[in-house]
Amino acid sequence: MSEAVKVVDDVTFEELLANPYPVFKRVRDLGSVVKVDAANIMMVTRFDDIMAIERDPETFSSINPQSLLNTVIGPNLMRKDGEDHARERAAMDPSLRPGVVKRCWAEPMQVICDDVISQIEHKGEAELFEELAAPIAARALADILGFDGVDWQTMALWSQSLIDGSGNYSHDPEIARKAREAASGVESAVDRMLPHHRANPNPSMLSSMLQADPPQTVEQIYANIKVAIGGGLNETRDSILTLILGLLQNPDQLARVRAEPSLWGQAFEEAVRWISPIGMYPRRLTRDTEISGTLVHKGEQVGLCVGAANHDDRRFSDPDKFDVFREKKSHLAFGAGSHFCAGTWVSRALVSQIVVPMVFERLRNLRLKDPELVRVRGWVFRGPTHMPVVWDA
Repeated sequence: MSEAVKVVDDVTFEELLANPYPVFKRVRDLGSVVKVDAANIMMVTRFDDIMAIERDPETFSSINPQSLLNTVIGPNLMRKDGEDHARERAAMDPSLRPGVVKRCWAEPMQVICDDVISQIEHKGEAELFEELAAPIAARALADILGFDGVDWQTMALWSQSLIDGSGNYSHDPEIARKAREAASGVESAVDRMLPHHRANPNPSMLSSMLQADPPQTVEQIYANIKVAIGGGLNETRDSILTLILGLLQNPDQLARVRAEPSLWGQAFEEAVRWISPIGMYPRRLTRDTEISGTLVHKGEQVGLCVGAANHDDRRFSDPDKFDVFREKKSHLAFGAGSHFCAGTWVSRALVSQIVVPMVFERLRNLRLKDPELVRVRGWVFRGPTHMPVVWDA
C-alpha cells in the first residue's frame, strides 16, 4: 500500500544552510519522499531513488514553464527535455569535450592559474575564496564562453545574482532587481561578442552555438550562456576550495596524493562527493507515481538532493568523512542522465590537473590559518565561503 508524503516541520532554513547533512540523514531514514517545510519542497534523498528518477524523464520532467530559472534566465536547456534539450546541449558540447579541453583550454587555464598564484605567493597568507578560487574560476569561464573585456569580479557578480534570483522563492525585490541587472549585463556582453565569433569561428561556447546545425537563436544563446555563468562558475570555484580543504584537514592523504600524482583525479571525485557544489535540482511529475512506495501526484515537484545522495550511508561507508581512498563508487555530484553536467570535463581538468596541484607546489607548507575561521555554507549550492590560509613565503 502506498504511503503519503511525510513532513518535517521543525527544521529551520538556517540549519539547512549551516549543515544540511543531519537533516538529510533524518529525511533519508524517514521516507523516500519527505516534505521539508523550511525549504518548501519535497526532497528525494536516497541514491538509488534519484538514479531511478533520472532514468525516467517522461515521468520526472525538467520542463517547468513557471520555474524561477525560466523567469530570471529565459527558456533554457535546464528546463527542457527530449529533442529540445538535446539540440541545445549539442550546441554547447563541442567546446566542452575532453579532447577540446586538453587541446584548447588546458594551456590558457594554466596561464590564468599561474598569474593568480603569482599575485599572492609572496604574501604568505590569503583568503582563498576571494584571492584564488573565484578569480581563477571566473577567468577560465570567460575564456571558454568567448567573452573578452569582462573582468572576473563582474563574472562573479553575475553568477551570484543569477543564482540568487533563481532561488528567490520569497520574492525579495532587491534580489530580483540584481538578477535582472545581471541578465541584462550578460546579454550586452553576448551582443558585443557575437560579431567577432561569427567572423572568426573558434572553440569557444559562443562560437559553437553560432556554428551549430541549426544555429542557436540569440534568445537561446542568451539563456544558455546565463545557465553556464550561473552554474559553471560556482561549481568550479567551490570544488577548488573543497578539494584544498579536504586535503588540508587530512595531511596524511595530502602527502600520499602529492607523492603519487596519479591520485589527483581520485581526490577530486571524493571532494565533490563529500561537499557537492550543486546539491539539489527539481523535477516535475507528469503523472501520479510511486517513489519507493511513496505516492506523489501529477503536477507536483520534487527536489533531487544529490548532495544528500552522496552521503547516503546505504551506498557510502562513513559518508561524512573525506577519504580519497574509499571504495570506488560513482557519485551524483554532476547529476545523471541526459542532464549530466556539461562542464564536468572542464572542472576535472582545471581543478585536479592544474589549480590544486599548482597551489600545493607553489604555496609551501600550506595550512589553514585557523580551522575555526573556515566557513562552509549552503544546501542547494554548497561550498567553502571563507577560507583563510597561511604558507611559508
